[in-house]
Amino acid sequence: MSKMSVNLAGVTLKNPVMTASGTFGSGAEYSEFVDLNNLGAVVTKGVANVPWPGNPTPRVAETTGGMLNAIGLQNPGIDVFCERDIPFLKKYDTKIIVNVCGKTTEDYCEVVERLADEPVDMLEINVSCPNVKEGGIAFGQNPKALEAITKEVKKYAGQPVIMKLSPNVTDITEMARAAESGGADVVSLINTITGMKIDINRRTFALANKTGGMSGPAVKPVAVRMVYQVANAVKIPIIGMGGIASAEDALEFIMAGATAVSVGTANFINPYTTQEVVDGMAAFLKKQKVEDINELIGCVK
Repeated sequence: MSKMSVNLAGVTLKNPVMTASGTFGSGAEYSEFVDLNNLGAVVTKGVANVPWPGNPTPRVAETTGGMLNAIGLQNPGIDVFCERDIPFLKKYDTKIIVNVCGKTTEDYCEVVERLADEPVDMLEINVSCPNVKEGGIAFGQNPKALEAITKEVKKYAGQPVIMKLSPNVTDITEMARAAESGGADVVSLINTITGMKIDINRRTFALANKTGGMSGPAVKPVAVRMVYQVANAVKIPIIGMGGIASAEDALEFIMAGATAVSVGTANFINPYTTQEVVDGMAAFLKKQKVEDINELIGCVK
């Protein structure tokens, strides 16, 4: 049997397949469909220092080849997360990656410091949040801000830090380098692409927030291109995501340079997707007589 395990900044995953933040809750609602023991990692929904109510409804709209969401990172806050979600996930033999969100650098650091002594394996920092102190531009859209928040978060982190990059920038490699120089252990990309949909019959926006994050198969070619660019710009590992719905999709990201992949929107269409991707990748390795999945990482130059 081919070797499926990969290493992310010293953390060994039994296979490269994980969930994308915000599409899998914290695992409980999907555990009746997918054996979480079979996944490389579960990435939780974003967690903030205090409960967030999220945006007004409607918050989700379908688009051709994907969806728009403007959930607004609704979450119960770090206290509930530590009491309820971590004990649930600890019942499974999978790595736990906590997605962290905030409105100020202090917000992020408070959550990261709180998680330093918790039994979780990695932290994924969602820098697509608007920085309220800097007029609302996302931390991840300004390289100086991204480097600064990465440095601050690293001071408090007890686990390896993944910086989740926004694709809503002119040059994704500039952002990846900023995260790397700030001390990031891993980068994950892409987060959603900002989009809009108008309901022509109601003559208004389909989302109450006007804009939302577009995800799903339509974004995959953009995501693969950005992962490839980043893989050739930084030396730290990459988690690739954006429209993965099959093993073939996942393998594109790995061959472009990703060490691991996250499955997101596809979970809403088919809750078994993550397991199918794991099985499909193993079948591909066997068919192609590839002994170790690591041989495929960045094999397309």
